[in-house]
Amino acid sequence: MALSPLAIHELTETVLGCVCVALDLTAAQVDGQPGCPSCRTCVVPGQVAWDSCDDPCDEVSSAGQLTVSVARIYASSDLDFPSEVRAVQGVRGCMPPTVTALELVVTLLRCAPTFSEQGCPPTCEELSAASKALHVDMVTVYNALLCCLPGTEQRRRGRRFVMGIQRTIGPEGGCVGLEQRVTVALPGCGKCPGEEESP
Repeated sequence: MALSPLAIHELTETVLGCVCVALDLTAAQVDGQPGCPSCRTCVVPGQVAWDSCDDPCDEVSSAGQLTVSVARIYASSDLDFPSEVRAVQGVRGCMPPTVTALELVVTLLRCAPTFSEQGCPPTCEELSAASKALHVDMVTVYNALLCCLPGTEQRRRGRRFVMGIQRTIGPEGGCVGLEQRVTVALPGCGKCPGEEESP
């Protein structure tokens, strides 16, 4: 069976919402921790542009930029997920792979301490505060995916996924943050284009 047309986009929107909620919950628990970025939280096409990590759009919002994007999609199988399967297709009509693997990238950017107007480097206190915020964000995003993804598919055991590498990115252009990759199984659930619906 083929994938439904909205399978990828609906999952990216769900992941974005899940991470955003987790960031807000963590902000309520950890003093001084920023919550979900209020002005720049979106699903983006292709590679992430570092458009904004600076001050929020109003006094009650959280600064930063949270995005979810798709890195790649490829054929896999029930037995070897998330390994790539290179089976020949087209031998028996529309026979998609049993599992389609989707690699998602969650990117979170915050402001990084930088030089003062007098040309002085950031203080150790400023660097330590930025490090704490980043480290809390790293754990929050990781935990959010671990807890949220199983419930994004109506199966007895939930959705299958493999946590990929998480790395820090920046500081660059006044921004610093994290990039978390996760590979998710998308089982086929729709008709191939042009197939007749069963009576």
